[in-house]
Amino acid sequence: MNRDAVIEQLKKNNQVSVMIVGAGINGAGTFRDLALNGVDVLLIDRGDFCSGASSASSHMAHGGIRYLENGEFRLVREAVRERNRMIENAPHIVRPLPTTIPIFKFWSGLLNAPLKFLNLLDRPAERGAFIIKAGLIMYDAYTRSQKTVPTHRMRGRTASLEMFPRLNPDILFTATYYDGQILSPERYTVELVKDGEAEGPHARAVNYLAFLRMENGTAILRDELSGQEFTVKPGMIINAAGPWIDPVNRQMGIKKRYIGGTKGSHLVLDNPELRRAIGDHEFFFENKDGRIVLIFPFYDRLIVGTSDLPIEDADTARCTPEEEQYFIDLVARVFPDIPVTKDQIIFRFSGVRPLEFSHAKSTGQISRDHSIQEDRIDDVRVLSLVGGKWTSYRAFSEQVTDRVLGYLGKARSAGTEDLPVGGGRDYPKSVEQRNEWIRRVSAEGNLAFEQAQRLFDRYGTGALQVARSIAGGKDAPLQSLPAYTRREIQYLTVEEKAARVDDLLLRRSTIAWLGHASRPLVEELAEVMGETLGWDSKRRQAEVERTLTILKDLHGLTL
Repeated sequence: MNRDAVIEQLKKNNQVSVMIVGAGINGAGTFRDLALNGVDVLLIDRGDFCSGASSASSHMAHGGIRYLENGEFRLVREAVRERNRMIENAPHIVRPLPTTIPIFKFWSGLLNAPLKFLNLLDRPAERGAFIIKAGLIMYDAYTRSQKTVPTHRMRGRTASLEMFPRLNPDILFTATYYDGQILSPERYTVELVKDGEAEGPHARAVNYLAFLRMENGTAILRDELSGQEFTVKPGMIINAAGPWIDPVNRQMGIKKRYIGGTKGSHLVLDNPELRRAIGDHEFFFENKDGRIVLIFPFYDRLIVGTSDLPIEDADTARCTPEEEQYFIDLVARVFPDIPVTKDQIIFRFSGVRPLEFSHAKSTGQISRDHSIQEDRIDDVRVLSLVGGKWTSYRAFSEQVTDRVLGYLGKARSAGTEDLPVGGGRDYPKSVEQRNEWIRRVSAEGNLAFEQAQRLFDRYGTGALQVARSIAGGKDAPLQSLPAYTRREIQYLTVEEKAARVDDLLLRRSTIAWLGHASRPLVEELAEVMGETLGWDSKRRQAEVERTLTILKDLHGLTL
């Protein structure tokens, strides 16, 4: 059911058992789980799906090895197991990533963990080989039985420099372990939403639908595209607004403070020399100021990050010039002879971690764990989803769903532990099986093998539906980006509810992330979407200007 049809249906029958406010990863994960268990559920977001904090993640599925120092053993155990499930359930988007730690000292940091655990240390000494080895042994032990990724390996200076010749020669060791890389958090979230909707008409998701306030147990909503307001009567509300949880609660009259988020920024670089130097490895290390930072491959580009700065207003999160310089400087810590300059920055992104409000001495000591906070307004139960890591979304969503099912007096009928996500369903295990899938996509879409391969790389086994849609009419490559075609853009607009041009550039694809956005492309996308959605020339031009403003303001792109 398309967006307009869902809204019209809600206007006619405005009763819904559960309304989720916020379509980031926790909202989308909970939506899918509730839908899977037959709950009448509505997911809304004032913006697009995964357009807030969830889109500004480090693109990592990881257990958070450094949280062992904070004594958060349960969190790390859960996150490592969930990392493995993400790799197994969404192999088209989440892939094992060898992660290398350059080590410059041996005994340093030995007392970090006990001192931090006792809250006597807020800025650790540099971690040495001994403490890193101990942490990795524990990290491996948590999921050894799953065997999803290999266990860690230590290398001395000679072997490390043979493997990475451009690495800082002052290292003593390197340690390599495995985590996961999320190639597109936005596509992952959109596919969760689609999976939830596929469960039946009881599961509905609407982007650009803002929650305004509660009046006598009724929610006042506004369609951000048309400006129209209407009402919905939810039996229960799940506040999954991430760093905006407190403002959303205030709109309901709940004045408690749950969130004390921190800002994390990143750069995407086009630096072929550095990209070759790291190979397929992430480099995860401690900068001179004690901040844990990373450099890792992102297709043929690199992502460098991240900061961890206190912030009060999530809407103001931007990557600042000071952060840019910090990221450029940190590369010299491990690759001192590879120059990085600001003109190599092709994309910037910044977001706010929705961490629980805390009086911790440093941002690094604030827990990344999650919790469910409960309130009532107008006799409507409100569950606020506080904190959490991207990697742990499924487990968090499961906990929320179990609580909701209990309140509704329903038993769980289906689980998500081993449930594939979107194009991860029936994903091929071998190269030959993969090629057979691509040949099938090619045949059913009447496409060249190369185009079918691109679709498979983007959508996994979901490429088959895209190819069938392409085959349904006359198609042509985009003039400004021939790797995409007009009917592929139409598919994303209709089937994945892209409502604005930036939805396509930033969340249904990685076009802008990889530096491929241009003014001609924005204009062409507005034209294709306009034909599909019935925009007049004035609306198309407004979309072009709006998109250019967003790319400049949020991502530093002047097109």
